[in-house]
Amino acid sequence: MDIKKGKFRITFTEPLLGSAPKNKEIYARYIAGKAAEQREKNNAGSVAVAAAEEVDTIEDIEEKGWTGFHSDEKGLFLYDYVVKGFLKSAGLNLAEQTKIKQSRSKIDNLIFIFPRRLHILTNGKFIKSVDGVVERPLRAQTMQGPRVTLARSDYVKAGAALDFEAHVIGNEKGMKIELIEELLEFGKYMGLGQFRTGSYGRFEWEKVK
Repeated sequence: MDIKKGKFRITFTEPLLGSAPKNKEIYARYIAGKAAEQREKNNAGSVAVAAAEEVDTIEDIEEKGWTGFHSDEKGLFLYDYVVKGFLKSAGLNLAEQTKIKQSRSKIDNLIFIFPRRLHILTNGKFIKSVDGVVERPLRAQTMQGPRVTLARSDYVKAGAALDFEAHVIGNEKGMKIELIEELLEFGKYMGLGQFRTGSYGRFEWEKVK
């Protein structure tokens, strides 16, 4: 099996917004809401069921819409799938240029990013905390009708960086390490993280030894 490897550094030219939900109970609340919905179907009219039913308010939606970063004892990090997701999106948008058919599937199955946790660095040091919060308006549909609320995202300043290694299984035409370089060029225009349409998360890249 022909495997090509390359090491890269991404340096953000615009602030990077976190995309991980800050509310760790979102999934549990979703499951509880589904269970309450099923109980309501089975016991229509029950006062106890009605009390258990979860109703979305503006505060609920704002809490669910607050995103940040994963962290461990070293500091803030992105998972490998964030970079891989960028490469798939770039491959889809640049399909005419790369001439790779079914690029999304091939990138998914033939390109791998290491390590799994990509720690965010500033001047070579791990970042322990975010630099602030970005807020923007968001139109939401609640039980009380349409409302305009705020989406919040923690961010780290421009100048932050992360290093990763890409492994490319080159048993398909066009699947080579130069493909990673071509796709990373798209990061100058379409970045990583939340609110990319607002120009957040744009980056430059370089190969490192």
